[in-house]
Amino acid sequence: MKNILIIDDEDKLRSLLARIVKSEGFEVLEAADLKSGFKKLEHNDIDVVLCDVKLPDGNGVDFAQKLKTAFPLTEVILLTAFGKISDGIQAMKNGAFDYIVKGDDNDKIIPLLYKALEKVQLQKKVQQLEKRISDKYSFETIIGKSKGLEQVIDLAQKVSKTESTVLLTGETGTGKEVFAQAIHENSNRSGKSFVALNCSTFSAAILESELFGHKQGAFTGAIKDKKGFIEEANGGTLFLDEIGEMPLELQAKLLRVLETSEYIPIGDTTTKKSNFRLIAATNRDLKTESEEHRFRSDLFYRLNIFEIKIPPLRERVKDIEPLTCYFVNQFSNEGNRKTITIDPDFLHKLSTYCWPGNVRELKNVIERSVILVNGTLLTSEVLPYEIQHQTDTTNKTLSAFSMQSVEKLHIQKVLNYAKGNKAETARLLEIGVATLYRKLDEYNIQ
Repeated sequence: MKNILIIDDEDKLRSLLARIVKSEGFEVLEAADLKSGFKKLEHNDIDVVLCDVKLPDGNGVDFAQKLKTAFPLTEVILLTAFGKISDGIQAMKNGAFDYIVKGDDNDKIIPLLYKALEKVQLQKKVQQLEKRISDKYSFETIIGKSKGLEQVIDLAQKVSKTESTVLLTGETGTGKEVFAQAIHENSNRSGKSFVALNCSTFSAAILESELFGHKQGAFTGAIKDKKGFIEEANGGTLFLDEIGEMPLELQAKLLRVLETSEYIPIGDTTTKKSNFRLIAATNRDLKTESEEHRFRSDLFYRLNIFEIKIPPLRERVKDIEPLTCYFVNQFSNEGNRKTITIDPDFLHKLSTYCWPGNVRELKNVIERSVILVNGTLLTSEVLPYEIQHQTDTTNKTLSAFSMQSVEKLHIQKVLNYAKGNKAETARLLEIGVATLYRKLDEYNIQ
């Protein structure tokens, strides 16, 4: 049921209008002044307000602005006995859906009401979609329970509320874009655009056009003006994936934009401005790349304000089971399959595999397995050959003379020396904390 609020101090006119609107099957609420009308807005889900312009406690034109500020999804149609062009213009500026004259435009009220309701419904659908996107990319939906992943999420949450440039590093398939989306959706720019561009997808010329845009006739094939991703990201976030693949000549232009917020589209002579936050990602070691002159060092230091290194899946063994369960449910639901259970050996094979393609590879393996499974039990028989026949050393008894035994004993000694402090243990061993956790899992060290 659609709710319509009528605000008018003339009782007879208000009652007549209410009967007309009710005859269309709408729920109608009434108010004789702006104060009581606003209270009804606060306590009811109102879709459209039909409001007189001249009321005892104020002006409907001014009220429209207050209403749209407090209830942006509610539309207001203003009714006046004496139409003034200046009032109509101001009403539209204040957010009114329309401004009509009583008596002369009575026939327009119901059609106009339906048009306003269409806009309300569209706005509500957009809001629902935005909420779904926000929920999808929240930090709470990132799957995993390993210490390494928890540390990465903690860093990402802390930086998300700032305006700092973020550099996401890690192997291909670790989920860098998922983290970029989550940072954006939890930032102050969440209501604005998130624009993603993979720098490895295009040639240098096309990448420049995609980034900066171009004017009609700037080059062969430029048949009309084109907005670049930098302009599209204005007010929001620009995510540049595989930024290590960007040609050196474009790196200089990007650096200028980051320092001045200014850029010039290809073929244009006018400088434009864009206020965006940059999140970049790469699977390369940009410090080494810059030292070997394959990446600009000044751009590297501009990007490396806040680096977040996402550990590979082989260092997050505890995340494999929850990720597997999630992907199994996802693909079984998409294929309208019955509930699929997972055999322990299937999980064991996944947990002992090295996953060079990381989470992306795991997702592909699960999708393939769900397609191949007969019945409702997912067994290791449907796994790819290299996973089924991998060499499994996790359950073998370590020889007292093996390097693994020596490593396990050494880690245990250092952990004891550090009184169980894992960060200090990793520092003394001169390895990353994520690597230490992987070793602890591998050797079952508590």
